[in-house]
Amino acid sequence: MTTHCALLIIDVQVAMFDEADPVYQGERLLQKIQVLIARAREAGHSIIYIQHSEGSGSPLERGTLGWDIHPSIAPIAGDLVIEKETPDSFHKTNLHLKLQEDGVTELILTGMQTEVCVDTTCRRAFSLGYMVNLVQDAHSTWNSKTLQAEQIIAHHNTVLRLFANVVDTENAL
Repeated sequence: MTTHCALLIIDVQVAMFDEADPVYQGERLLQKIQVLIARAREAGHSIIYIQHSEGSGSPLERGTLGWDIHPSIAPIAGDLVIEKETPDSFHKTNLHLKLQEDGVTELILTGMQTEVCVDTTCRRAFSLGYMVNLVQDAHSTWNSKTLQAEQIIAHHNTVLRLFANVVDTENAL
């Protein structure tokens, strides 16, 4: 059976790159995702953007500039954009349905925030039966009160091996 694959780009939105509190290695993250998008398009894989929406006054308020997908990786015609309001890209969205309709059985995960939306979506995708590939050098986060972003990313790349093949950008597609 041929595996149909989709690249899932989680929450790579303008507000995440605010200069006052930028995501860890944001420019590098965008470059890695650009490579993944180009390879996915070349291979004919689906590209799905997950867009987090929050309430009025939030940096991710629906319809605001901060809510927009980052322009350097913006979707084109044929790409799917799915809004979510929780860390789980599947919860109360039509993501699973759309993947089933397209015959997708394998996911490549990238985006942010490592310990929240990427982690939750990875675990849920595994539980739903998808073959999951987490791109270890193409997800990011911020420093927390107890850990540096680099430590959070490394920790999740280790823990999520129970739910995903952890690969680097060069070997993701």
